[in-house]
Amino acid sequence: MITILVPSALRSDVDGAARLEMPAGGSLAAILAEMDRQWPRLGRRIRDEQGQLRKFVNIYVDGEDVRRVEGLATPVPDGAEVQILPSIAGGAVG
Repeated sequence: MITILVPSALRSDVDGAARLEMPAGGSLAAILAEMDRQWPRLGRRIRDEQGQLRKFVNIYVDGEDVRRVEGLATPVPDGAEVQILPSIAGGAVG
């Protein structure tokens, strides 16, 4: 099993869950495909129409930014923790 940490901004897409448990799926692409099947609204917010990660979404597998590892081919071993972090827009205050 793997654990997916869902930030508060995306929890409405998964019935308010902060954590999702899923079977280990080999690669991040396989995990995202299964996530899209189970939670299609969440899937659309993470990947674009071509199946690529949206530019404003960062995903970490066991603390490693997948864009700096193997992208969608990043391995997601049993017991891994996947963290989804959407970018938050904003500017300087003051």
